[in-house]
Amino acid sequence: MMNTFLQKTSRALLGLSFALIAAALFLGQSGGLASIFGFYGVDYGVDSEAGLHTVRIVVALVFAAAAVLALLSLLKQQYIRPLALLIIFISLVPLLSLLGSAHWIDSLGGFPAIGSGQGVIKYFALTAVGLTLLSRSACQSQRYIWLNYLPVGLVLLWIGGMKFTAIEAQGIEGLVRSSPLMAWLYHFFNIQQASNLIGIYDLVALIILAIGIVMRPVFWPGVLLCGAVFVTTQTFLFSYPGSWQSPGILASSGIFIIKDLWFIANLLIMIDIRKRQDCPATGE
Repeated sequence: MMNTFLQKTSRALLGLSFALIAAALFLGQSGGLASIFGFYGVDYGVDSEAGLHTVRIVVALVFAAAAVLALLSLLKQQYIRPLALLIIFISLVPLLSLLGSAHWIDSLGGFPAIGSGQGVIKYFALTAVGLTLLSRSACQSQRYIWLNYLPVGLVLLWIGGMKFTAIEAQGIEGLVRSSPLMAWLYHFFNIQQASNLIGIYDLVALIILAIGIVMRPVFWPGVLLCGAVFVTTQTFLFSYPGSWQSPGILASSGIFIIKDLWFIANLLIMIDIRKRQDCPATGE
């Protein structure tokens, strides 16, 4: 188990996201819980609101526990393993719901046209982090770089690919227009063209990072290109009015956005492993 500065930073980002998601759930946000737990046949009863409230509180408690473990893991390594096991559990519950039909856009042919599942596929990032934290040899193993690349590459490929569809182009318009970093695109391109350019960037970034895992001189450009995607999405928390339900409490859109911190955690772990591979004598 690793406890370097980069590893601690990755867990701190996870803890922050878990705490904010837990708070939002406690205060009424439900996100995609209905479709996720509907896959498992959860019956919300005659009073569906009351049933969903119960599910929401239970999930909020799980995320709160993960936030506490993430914080404790920064202080003592003995909490890393429980954290890893819990976040793997947190990730697998929604990911398995992808086997149902609720997350797919029927008008675009269903799978792999992803709708509400865009928030669900982000849980692959947690699976990779959890498996890495469980390993005692991750710092020496190239396969753990690939393991943490997979969710990054997958989300950029999948959601980036969706950018070429009209439904996704229109779906991101509000986010893009609110962003001082991206709004300029609409001064030069129409809604679909701007979305296409974002999609092309995502695809180029994931390809360069994949090449960089094999060809070390390209590693940093790949990390920076991919990292820019997820850092930019975090700025939506400050620019997009729909990100917050109230001060300090994420809205549904905010929950979707803050999950991108998990991919930054993946990238930090990749950097840490590569750094340790390059300095085997010191482990730094």
